[in-house]
Amino acid sequence: MSSLKIVLRLGGSILGSPPEAAVVRSYSEVISRVVKQKNDVIVVVGGGGIARQYINTAKGAGLAAEAQDWIAIQVSRVNAKLFGMVLGVEEVATTARAAISNVKQHHVAVMGGLKPGITTDTVATLVAETWNADLIIKASDQKGIYTEDPRKSPKAKLLPTVSYEKLVEILGGEHSPGIHSIVDPVAVRRIAKDKIRLVVVKGDEPENVIRVVRGERVGTTVG
Repeated sequence: MSSLKIVLRLGGSILGSPPEAAVVRSYSEVISRVVKQKNDVIVVVGGGGIARQYINTAKGAGLAAEAQDWIAIQVSRVNAKLFGMVLGVEEVATTARAAISNVKQHHVAVMGGLKPGITTDTVATLVAETWNADLIIKASDQKGIYTEDPRKSPKAKLLPTVSYEKLVEILGGEHSPGIHSIVDPVAVRRIAKDKIRLVVVKGDEPENVIRVVRGERVGTTVG
């Protein structure tokens, strides 16, 4: 099997709010295994529920949307720092270029949020574009992409594969601070435009990452 350039988007809701030690260790072990198989991995860590709580406080205190986003970015970077330290990666990259430089040296890099107006889904997409990654793996709190939001509709059906056009149809929209979508709408547009391969899996099973790397059918594949 040839080596892969993988962007792993690790949702803050998967790590826990605050992050749970067992989950952090499990994902650290999985990523280490993927890297030992001669793959390169850039991990983009989200802020999760705590970030949204900070956003609500910032909004209630009268701060503008950009300031709300900056607060969430800082939370995601704290999560990324914790995760990186467990993984053995001391530096949290704050640009796509820095993450790519780090992964060239160590085969693994970690980062959190990047700038206001986008979530860490879009950060992962920007990294994938700049790095020319083979795929993005999104570890989500859902099993994959559904015909509609399964949290709101019992009629929602899991889709094993989704075209780029269908991805935009299901998940398109606009960004707002603290948005909680299976894949955020800004990232959706970029993924569809640049034809980036995306696999969305249930994040409470870290082994799903290994399964995707092996080429097994897991969750939803976009592309």
